[in-house]
Amino acid sequence: MPKTKKTKIVATLGPATSSKEVLLGMMKAGVNVFRINFSHADHEDVKERVQMIRDLNEEHGFATGILGDLQGPKLRVGVMKEEVVVNPGDIITISTGEPFKGTAERVYMNYEHFPRDVKAGERILLDDGKLMFEVVSTDGVKDVVTKVIQGGPLRSKKGVNLPQTDISLPALTEKDVVDAIFACELQVDWMALSFVRHSRDLMELQDLIKEHSEHKIPIIAKIEKPEAVTNIDKIVAYCDGLMVARGDLGVEVPAHEVPLIQKQLVLKAKQARIPVIIATQMMETMITSLTPTRAEVNDVANSVMDGADAVMLSGETSVGQYPIQVIEKMTSICLSVENSDLINVPHSAPHIKTKRYITKSICYHAAKMADEIDAKAITTMTNSGYTAFQISAWRPDAHILTFTSNKRILTQLSLLWGVKAFLYDRFVSTDETIEDVNQFAKDKKFVKKGDFLINLAAMPVTDKGMVNTLRVTEIE
Repeated sequence: MPKTKKTKIVATLGPATSSKEVLLGMMKAGVNVFRINFSHADHEDVKERVQMIRDLNEEHGFATGILGDLQGPKLRVGVMKEEVVVNPGDIITISTGEPFKGTAERVYMNYEHFPRDVKAGERILLDDGKLMFEVVSTDGVKDVVTKVIQGGPLRSKKGVNLPQTDISLPALTEKDVVDAIFACELQVDWMALSFVRHSRDLMELQDLIKEHSEHKIPIIAKIEKPEAVTNIDKIVAYCDGLMVARGDLGVEVPAHEVPLIQKQLVLKAKQARIPVIIATQMMETMITSLTPTRAEVNDVANSVMDGADAVMLSGETSVGQYPIQVIEKMTSICLSVENSDLINVPHSAPHIKTKRYITKSICYHAAKMADEIDAKAITTMTNSGYTAFQISAWRPDAHILTFTSNKRILTQLSLLWGVKAFLYDRFVSTDETIEDVNQFAKDKKFVKKGDFLINLAAMPVTDKGMVNTLRVTEIE
């Protein structure tokens, strides 16, 4: 029986992952999806790297996916003239307009409506909340006078968070539009949108994808603003996946509130049967060290036990010294906890009578039945990937083997918990197809003689219709 983890690992590309050897090592160690962080990405460089990943998929039979992560409205201070350390009580003016080099008295900010949006008394957080300023006054046009509440070194190009301010920036900046169109040309498998606040942010990106890509590219909403947590039900209705982006979230809301928000978001995603990724600082010490801290191991394990589909690495693989070892470590943590009986996933049957209700119901009963009769695998034929999303969300103990003739979704499904996707492009009768996939499952040692296996199919198979059939086979 192949011992494979069900929780998926997303790894960020960067200078540390620029060679084919390292990428292959990471894929062998357990990476399922590579993330392009458009905050720091050069298009030519990205093109090369994506080609390498696709070549490796072809050469070695992987189905590793690619996630394009758009920067969103990231606010930053400008370049500093020299190293400045600010102390509580200092008065500093933050100005917009023409960029200039910052000093201890005046700092540039890249967001032109900043003076118009902020109000006296609001907090400004810099460098992941390490520095804290309070707005004293604003002229509404260019200059905002602030007082330092919490001091420290004020460095160039550090991120700014405005947790109490209603920002008038769109979720899709000009840079994001350019990056999103490029991601469409690359035919990435997933696109993530940062700093989502409302469902309309997602609609804008959907329209852009429709215009520039002939295939649907599913969207992941990154939850890192308090408004997003408040509007989560509407956001879930318009996205195809969630990411709990704990870095900015932990600055925008008090850090001690993040653990419960993480649990709440995972639950929301599971109820909506969409995948959820837990991100940020999971194995941070492994950027420079070969061993993670106990707390980090615990964090990854707890995210898996919360029911996350995927856990994500950022700096650990983009600039870290041990990109392959960190994946090996993460894989071993996932494997050790993901089959625990302590993990609870909402198992309420689908009840909304939509046009896909029959498919949903069959997937639900297949997962439930697989657990009851101890079936070792569930196989499904899919053209859109829909059944794979559904079965994965019910978290059966059985292997989820997905067969598709649609090469496009092969790599997309690699983000879903427990799903293994394979290319199958023979169009024969349903019986023959089922025999084929059962033989495949046996050859690949997912099942052995005497095991039960559940097959889902659309009959007649040649119509590529919705799943309407469940069959139980005992392996001869």
